Amino acid sequence: MSSPETHEAHETVRTRPAERPWLLVARREVLTRLTDKSFLIGTLITLVLLVGFIGWTIWSEDRAERVTIAATAADAGVAELLEREVPEVDDGLEIALVEVASDDAGVAALEDDDADVLLRPADDGWSLVGRKDVSGDLTAAAESVIRDAALEQNAERAGTSLAELRQGGAVDTVLLDGDAERRDFARAMGFLLAFLFYFAALGFGYTLSGSVVEEKANRIVEIITTKIPVRQLLIGKIAGNTLLALGQTALILAVGLVGISFTEYSSFLSGITTGIGWFTVFFLVGFLFIACWWAVAGALASRAEDLQTTAAPLSFVMMGVFFGAFLFEGTVQAVASYLPPFSIVLMPIRVLNGDAAAWEPVAAIAVLLAAMAATVVLAERIYRRALLQTQGRVTLKQAWAAAE
Repeated sequence: MSSPETHEAHETVRTRPAERPWLLVARREVLTRLTDKSFLIGTLITLVLLVGFIGWTIWSEDRAERVTIAATAADAGVAELLEREVPEVDDGLEIALVEVASDDAGVAALEDDDADVLLRPADDGWSLVGRKDVSGDLTAAAESVIRDAALEQNAERAGTSLAELRQGGAVDTVLLDGDAERRDFARAMGFLLAFLFYFAALGFGYTLSGSVVEEKANRIVEIITTKIPVRQLLIGKIAGNTLLALGQTALILAVGLVGISFTEYSSFLSGITTGIGWFTVFFLVGFLFIACWWAVAGALASRAEDLQTTAAPLSFVMMGVFFGAFLFEGTVQAVASYLPPFSIVLMPIRVLNGDAAAWEPVAAIAVLLAAMAATVVLAERIYRRALLQTQGRVTLKQAWAAAE
């Protein structure tokens, strides 16, 4: 009696004879994943976590730190000055005042958590007393406000003005490498893109290999290959999983970019569009390049347990590409950005950072396309010769030397 999978394989080939076989295989790969609850739930959880993180970022940006300052009636003038001027110096601080009868009452307010800071006179100015610590942002803002107030009073006594006292004391900054904050944002985006490729290459790679192994173990592949060429089966599996990987990654990236547009980094988005575009191109070609070898890893295995061995080299390569995005710098990064598979993430990173000339990503993608073409030829031969060998794990050497 034929199994449901066998019946489905027969029906898939028999009912659509006019359609190209690889399209049938690709459609089956896509529909299988899109009806897989674990895949859908995993994607949804990823999006929820991403939206939650961005939402928390937006909320924390807009949320001012509220600091309660205790002061006696005699010190109310300086306390009110801080209440009025500190938010102007640091918009992340919000000041509230609590009047206390004495310093001892102020200390008691600190111990009872009725106040965060006690303001009281010191030998040469003012002191901020905290129970365990005093916010560094509050200290810096208060120093600036009180210093300006003291300078203004001293200037009046000396018959001059605060502006004249400050004359010649301005300090400007010039960055040889441009806007540091913008570069940090571009660098962070580069690492995020590297992680997205690593996540997709491992996740969908193992899915592709597992699909091949499952069909070998169930002997379904022997039926499928009597109806369609092995090359068409390989192309369909790679095309289907590439479409899924690109679609999921594009969805995550789109949600992330929309979320960033609501943050303080929205002005930086225009500067990364070129890098994002090149990442999409390198992702597509790079995943096709890698997917060929994931299919080979599945073909070399005869059981699910064998896949841990046949896919291990690919896992290490993917880890190397991922960590290379963090560790490679300078000349090493520039050279590696032309070498597949490192170029898949390194060249888009260099474009994002503004370190690559306009012709460099074009040259790198040409090298990657050439490597992919060579890979297709080699991987197709190994895949074709190993796919129908079900007597145990097959080595690359055995698959290469096997008869057609």
